[in-house]
Amino acid sequence: MTAAAYDKHPETAVRGTTGGAWRGWDAVAAALRDAIARLSRGRNRVIVAVECATGLLPEVRACLAQGLRADLWLDASDAWVDAAAWESRVAPYLGGDDPLFGFLSPLTIDDLLAPERVARLSSLANAARGVVVIYGTGASRIATPDLLVWADLPRWENQLRQRAGRVDSLGVRNVGEKASLQYKRAYFVDWRVVDRVRQQTLDRWDFLLDTTKEGDPRLVAGGALRAGLDQVARRPFRLVPYFDPAPWGGRWMQRVCGLDPSVPNFGWCFDCVPEENSLVLRLGDVPVEMPSINLVFYRPVELLGPAVHGRFGAEFPIRFDFLDTMGGGNLSLQVHPLTEYIHRTFGVAYTQDESYYLLDAGPQASVFLGLKTAVDQEAMLAELEEANRGGRRFDAARHVNQWPARKHDHFLIPGGTVHCSGADAMVLEISATPYIFTFKLWDWGRPGLDGLPRPVNLAHGAANIQWDRQTDWVRENLVNRVSPVASGDGWREERTGLHELEFLETRRHWFTGAAPHDTCGGVHVLNLVEGDEAIVESPAGAFEPLVVHYAETFIVPAAAGAYTIRPHGARRECATIKAFVRDPLPASALVSR
Repeated sequence: MTAAAYDKHPETAVRGTTGGAWRGWDAVAAALRDAIARLSRGRNRVIVAVECATGLLPEVRACLAQGLRADLWLDASDAWVDAAAWESRVAPYLGGDDPLFGFLSPLTIDDLLAPERVARLSSLANAARGVVVIYGTGASRIATPDLLVWADLPRWENQLRQRAGRVDSLGVRNVGEKASLQYKRAYFVDWRVVDRVRQQTLDRWDFLLDTTKEGDPRLVAGGALRAGLDQVARRPFRLVPYFDPAPWGGRWMQRVCGLDPSVPNFGWCFDCVPEENSLVLRLGDVPVEMPSINLVFYRPVELLGPAVHGRFGAEFPIRFDFLDTMGGGNLSLQVHPLTEYIHRTFGVAYTQDESYYLLDAGPQASVFLGLKTAVDQEAMLAELEEANRGGRRFDAARHVNQWPARKHDHFLIPGGTVHCSGADAMVLEISATPYIFTFKLWDWGRPGLDGLPRPVNLAHGAANIQWDRQTDWVRENLVNRVSPVASGDGWREERTGLHELEFLETRRHWFTGAAPHDTCGGVHVLNLVEGDEAIVESPAGAFEPLVVHYAETFIVPAAAGAYTIRPHGARRECATIKAFVRDPLPASALVSR
């Protein structure tokens, strides 16, 4: 494959929106002042609310304060409850001493706001003359805004700032707290609170302020933003991937994805996790980056399709990511929770069923999957406990099947199945979206990147291991369950999974010509797993073609309907792997879905 053809910074051009975006603090402030001036005609007061996502740097407040020249500036944080009161409200959802897991919080912005403090700020805002700016999370609840600005930030950038010790969590001053604890708090509480405000206000935003790049803000008018999201919801597109080192990480992605070769390794690539990935819309010559969850919230039916939306709500249920152990080590031996367990224990509606698709593999590559025939449950758990206390190393091969892995193999991993990728494998992980609920059973006695042991979750894991998933069952049900579906001129389609216990279906298409697809009213996620380059097109010209490169993941919204994929550039055979939410129909009834 052509090295570094992979596009790490994909953008989606928005048609018909020239002049709807601005870049740099001077241009941002001037555009906002112009909007305020238009609203000021015939009024003695204009209230501007700047609602803020979590993780924003002080620069945003300082530059807006300087640029907007408000007659009265109010901080929404002055309407928050005291930190101690907020701590008492969030504590039930933070999992106590558990370093990783809590419970999904139902808290809303109203739980953060103190009514008497809101009333005081509201009185000040409504009694003032001139330009009143209310800044911070909850700003739009303090007084009815004449102008609503949403200051946004993708979650990955939020995480990087947590790791750098630069930002507080919502409602507290905890800058510098251990990043993993800030992340846990964000996942279970902060992002939930903010996203509920996001959903309630998105169709009323007058502007979105992109604060992703420090010192380089971008502003987009609300109408242009929503027009762009409308376009994206009807055409194939890519999200912005992000990459992360890992204790077991390899070097395949450095070569194929063009990453920094001076970094010791990259273990992860997240390229389709809409909760945490970002989406870049190019409006004229201004690229605007935002959390891709904005699209999910704004056009869920067009993106997901009515059936998927009806089942999952405004939530994207399919995740693609990479696990690179080429030149690295084994992943942690792990298991994912059963559906009832994840719902009861963590408040999550469905579990992380998944699969490993081998993009590449070295000669010694393997996948640990399922238990050995007649495994001794008590002995295995006892040995795991001893090893994790620092005693004799756990002999994984004695208890767990280790299957040889070759390029294009597909291993299916329903929740409750013990598994991990072995060294020298390049895995495309296709899974349901709940992505932090991995219960480590054994981490091979190695430290994390910080030099400390990584948390092992043996109690959670032991409660979910399905002990009857042993060698023969795994071979029959989970290893390379490939069957032909259909073929035509220059293409053939195969079903590769997932298991009947999982709600996702996967199909692989091999093609030298145009391979036909149809969303049939449900969202598709695909990756080009063979071939340098392919092009996604609408036979009816319903959307602009999208060129994709080897290993790139892309989304085809339900509203896109029929589409084709064919080789592009140098003519050769290509292949895609596609995932979609399974219909309540036999798999054999679904052809070229």
